[in-house]
Amino acid sequence: MYLDLLIQIKNAQAVAKESIKTPYSVMDEKVLDILKTNRFIKDFEKKGKGAKRYFDIVLKYGVGDEGAIRGIHFDSKASRRVYRGYKDLGSVGKQGMGLSVISTSRGIMTTKDASKNKVGGQLLFTIW
Repeated sequence: MYLDLLIQIKNAQAVAKESIKTPYSVMDEKVLDILKTNRFIKDFEKKGKGAKRYFDIVLKYGVGDEGAIRGIHFDSKASRRVYRGYKDLGSVGKQGMGLSVISTSRGIMTTKDASKNKVGGQLLFTIW
């Protein structure tokens, strides 16, 4: 699930690993695609066959070997789901450097894209 994926990426960046391997899931693929598009990771590749599929994720670093991901806040958790309509999707703080991800009826997308498409849904996480 995306919670484990994001924590694994953040922890791997904290110890300056080049890449990591994580189990495959369709939801994780959508989240990784958003992270790659918004330059939080360099690249990812789906490998393996059948039940042994996994992702090989190449991590991205900034100046001074600082990880591209500085922080993560999980808005929805297993015990508490947070839903927002498209009118309630505001901008992310962190001087505009953050990104919020939402699960909608049209798939997983950023809150910016959800506002353009006028769809609301479950807030998943905010990353900066």
